[in-house]
Amino acid sequence: MDLPQQGYRATKPRARAPPPTADSVLFDDTSSAAPAMNSQGYYTPGYNMAGPQNDMQGGAGPNNMFADPMANAAMMYGSSLANTGKDMVNKEISKFMSVNKLKYFFAVDTRYVLKKLMILMFPYTHQDWEVRYHRDTPLPPRQDVNAPDLYIPTMAFITYILLAGMALGIQKRFSPEVLGLCASTALVWVVIEVLVMLLSLYLLTVHSDLSTFDLIAYSGYKYVGMIFTVLFGLLFGSDGYYVALAWSSCALMFFLVRSLKMKIIPSTDSMGTGSSAKPQFRLYITVVIAVFQPIIIYWLTSHLVR
Repeated sequence: MDLPQQGYRATKPRARAPPPTADSVLFDDTSSAAPAMNSQGYYTPGYNMAGPQNDMQGGAGPNNMFADPMANAAMMYGSSLANTGKDMVNKEISKFMSVNKLKYFFAVDTRYVLKKLMILMFPYTHQDWEVRYHRDTPLPPRQDVNAPDLYIPTMAFITYILLAGMALGIQKRFSPEVLGLCASTALVWVVIEVLVMLLSLYLLTVHSDLSTFDLIAYSGYKYVGMIFTVLFGLLFGSDGYYVALAWSSCALMFFLVRSLKMKIIPSTDSMGTGSSAKPQFRLYITVVIAVFQPIIIYWLTSHLVR
């Protein structure tokens, strides 16, 4: 019987697939295979979208960056360049000052600072003035109270400038220019003192253990007496100022004479014997250095007290 032609199509019976066996799998493992693309240009399902591992592909990932010879060479070159620059900077600084030597003068502790301040203000009670050595090297200040340091002079200088500003402010004479003048004048006096001491040691051909840092330290100890003098002047007027000036000047002179006498050693003659003027050399240098201290203290503090 012929079917009418109304748009229907005859159907053909489909063949049934056999039942799956035990060894068959539902999906194919495509995780290790290359990505398959269909006819429309899309990735087929089942492909691992995480991408290939860097370790298997041998790419330049973070873990393999340092294994690259070029990267290692660049890092080594940068490290050597930085070390070379550091050495050059240290060499240039060493031309003007020794950093290790400068660290020695700041090797202090609280115990040393307190004892040193007591010696500076009351040197008459101190008995042992000899600087101690260990294998021809002087002990640091925190181990020897007689060793010179730069911590106390530096802090005393800063305190003096602040105290000068306070004194000028109390008297209503404060101005940045005056405060700067006080600071610069105090620094200039230290430079002049050090140059005079170096010149005296050179002209008299006196060999000593004193370095430039030692001279700066001994010259800077007068700021402690200056602080004491200005404070007494502010608290007790002109009478207290002159009493404190006399005390601090005498204490500083006694301290310098006893300290420098242990370090200044006169030159020897060609026979290897000591110079006959050995006591005179020591006395001359120490007295010249000590006598100028009261004059400098008065010059730097008299205008702060009225």
